[in-house]
Amino acid sequence: MNTAFASMLSKRDWILADGATGTNLFNMGLESGEPPEMWNDRHPDRIRKLYKMAVDAGSDLFLTNSFGGNAARLKLHGAQKRAGELSRISAEIGREVADKTDREVIVAGSVGPTGEIMAPMGALTHELAVEIFHEQAEGLKAGGADVLWLETISAPEEYIAAAEAFRLADMPWTGTMSFDTAGRTMMGHTSSDMVAMVDRLEYPPLAFGANCGVGASDLMRTVLGFAAQGPERPIIAKGNAGIPKYVDGHIHYDGTPDLMAEYACLARDAGAKIIGGCCGTMAEHLGKMYEALSTRPRGPRPTLDQITGKLGPLSSATDGTGKDDAPARRTRRRKRA
Repeated sequence: MNTAFASMLSKRDWILADGATGTNLFNMGLESGEPPEMWNDRHPDRIRKLYKMAVDAGSDLFLTNSFGGNAARLKLHGAQKRAGELSRISAEIGREVADKTDREVIVAGSVGPTGEIMAPMGALTHELAVEIFHEQAEGLKAGGADVLWLETISAPEEYIAAAEAFRLADMPWTGTMSFDTAGRTMMGHTSSDMVAMVDRLEYPPLAFGANCGVGASDLMRTVLGFAAQGPERPIIAKGNAGIPKYVDGHIHYDGTPDLMAEYACLARDAGAKIIGGCCGTMAEHLGKMYEALSTRPRGPRPTLDQITGKLGPLSSATDGTGKDDAPARRTRRRKRA
């Protein structure tokens, strides 16, 4: 697929993605429970600042403020009819920021989970999921997004529905899942399951990987799991800035900029090509990550001991792929922060 993002993938050894959306917007005044997507037309200056912070820190691509911009999520706020519009505006602001930058920057249209449970366990059918994702994809496309960026998915059925929707929109895409339950997604999917699923898709992503989850060490273990399968497609690593802690009434992530710099190089050496941060990742983290990736030579693939020695302990003893690791199925979905 001859697109700006595909071209960047073919030319670059590594690509620095952006950091957190929610964490940064909360610092700008977003209230708990307030849908960030409403800020696209209420506070476009703040969304423009969000994007520019990532670009100025060295990011080669940034995600639009549209993670929860699908009709199913917006219905919780009585705004389901605005799904296409709000997604379009988020991409238009991004296009403006990217086009004013003196280097190539990719606008990635963020698409998060619906928040619903797929049939037969829940009421969300494949056809309805495709319709929901397609509406958002068309909005992001109209706004000028270079690529669609599916993220924080737990159910493989939802990932597959999104792939079909993106084919209908004729848009290139990438897709990450969140492995936050002892190495599995909340719906029981493992890293090896994901590689096999992506390989079977009729309309596969340009790149795939993991985002969010628990901490950087856990995400790195998942990246190693991807790499062990020998996938042809580039791997995405977008880990949280440490572990969340409740401090003085606020959620604080304990990962320092220096820790995220270590994580960025470990992710590159483990096999990831697109590297960014998720919850808690600020501009100062991205700046250190860019500096480290730009100046430190590539090393051998790290071991788990080397990863935990630099990034901290794993949250579980298993990555979910062993014979005795039973899948744990849960119904809640994590919101991108």
